[in-house]
Parts: sequence; C-alpha cells; structure tokens
Amino acid sequence: MEIDKPSCVYDLKDRSAVVTGAAGAIGYGICKALLNANCRVCATDVIRENLDRLVDELKQKFEERITGTLMDVTDENSVRDGIEYAVKTYGRLNIGIINAGMAHVSLLKDMDVSAFRKSEKINVEGTLLVLRALGKYLEKQNTGGDIVLISTKNVFAPGAGFGAYSATKSAAHQLARIASLEFAPMNVRVNMVAPDAVFSEGGIKSGLWQTVGPDRMKARGLDEKGLEEYYRTRNLLKTKITATDVANAVLFFVSRQTPTTGATIPVDGGLPDATPR
Repeated sequence: MEIDKPSCVYDLKDRSAVVTGAAGAIGYGICKALLNANCRVCATDVIRENLDRLVDELKQKFEERITGTLMDVTDENSVRDGIEYAVKTYGRLNIGIINAGMAHVSLLKDMDVSAFRKSEKINVEGTLLVLRALGKYLEKQNTGGDIVLISTKNVFAPGAGFGAYSATKSAAHQLARIASLEFAPMNVRVNMVAPDAVFSEGGIKSGLWQTVGPDRMKARGLDEKGLEEYYRTRNLLKTKITATDVANAVLFFVSRQTPTTGATIPVDGGLPDATPR
C-alpha cells in the first residue's frame, strides 16, 4: 500500500522574504510555497519578462503579498537596491532565499576559462554579495532571520563534464556555512538545500536544465523524457524531484521546526554517492 506524503502546515504570517532567481522552476516553487504559508514575498530575477510573468500569475491569488524587482546578483548596487526595495515594500525582511545560479557543461580539458569565470561570478560572487547585503540589513534590523542557499548534490557528488558548476556551487556552499558561523550571534540561521536534477513542474522549466539538458541528453543518447526517467530511476526512492520538494525543505528551515543552522537537507530521492562524508 502506498503511503501518502505527510502534509505539514507552516504559518509565516507577518514575515517577509526575498527570493533570488525567482523566475525559474525552483524559484517559482519556493515563492508559491512561501506565499501559501502566509509569507510576503519579493521575487527577484535578472530577466524582466520572466519576472513580470511570475509576479502577474501569483498576484491573481496572493494579491499584495507578492511583488517583484529586477536584481543582478553579480552587481552589488543591484543587490543593495533589491534588498532595499523588499524592505520598503513590506517594512522589514526576515527571510532570504539565495537561488540564483548558472551551469556550464564542459570537460576540464576543454574548459573555456571565460565561461568558468561567468559561473564563478554568478554562483560564488553572487552568493557572497547577497549574503553580505542580507547580513548587514539583518544586523541593523536586530530581529533575527533565516537565510537558505539552494545548493546542489554536486557539492557532495560532482559530475564529469560539470566541473564549473560543481566547483563554484561548492564555493557558494562553503560561504553559506561560514555565514552560519558569523551570523549566529545575530540570531540569523543559515542553512542549505541540496537537490538533484529538478525538472519541469506546472509548465515552468528549470533554467539550469534548459541550459545543460541538451548536452546531458546527447551524452546519454536520450530525449527529454528519457533523461527525466534516468534521473528518477537512479535514486533509491525512484522518485522525480520537483520544485515543490525543494520548497518543502526551504519551509522546514525558515519555519524553525528545529534549532538548526549550518545544515544541509538533501532533496535527491537518496543518492549514496552524495551522502556527506
């Protein structure tokens, strides 16, 4: 007999969040989950068209609890302005979700250094700039808070041809761990969520898989459905990983179910190679 997934009720009323990279599949899932938990959300992204589409859709149900602003995480002024916009809109900021990132497929021997540097700028410097801005604001606000980095299983189990992504996301993951040490005296918790491949849900495709999916399909001789099935069957639970699954892990952290900081929740269906060690 199949066991139903447990349903947990989270109430984030009177809390406000900023989400980077919000217009992709994972960002959308996180925004929607936070809104369903009564949180106020400022969605940010670097592509205006995609951001406007996201905000317009979510406003139909959540009205004034969702807003959006452009943010380029590689530009410190843009990051500062985005945080200030969220605060001005909702009066305060309690939650920061660092989700913006990019992937690049290449063997190390063929690596284009300029492409690696772009990954580094977005995944590493972008994480640093957002952590810095959030840390400064939350220290000034002096009410505590929660930060969650959307990391990846590649931190623990890197993939061949995925060197730029694996290395730069590992650096971002380490920055978040350091932030958990430095921000704890401010009652700011910093945790990580590490998913495996997240495929489309509700018609919105993951930006990462739109970028790297064709190469992954070509390397394995599969089409899109075949690739999704490959990732589903390689995990212990034989399950598809969705943005909702990632969002549920985020909700666990930001709702403070346990006194936890500096921790990682894997959302991968069970991958022995990705077990931290």
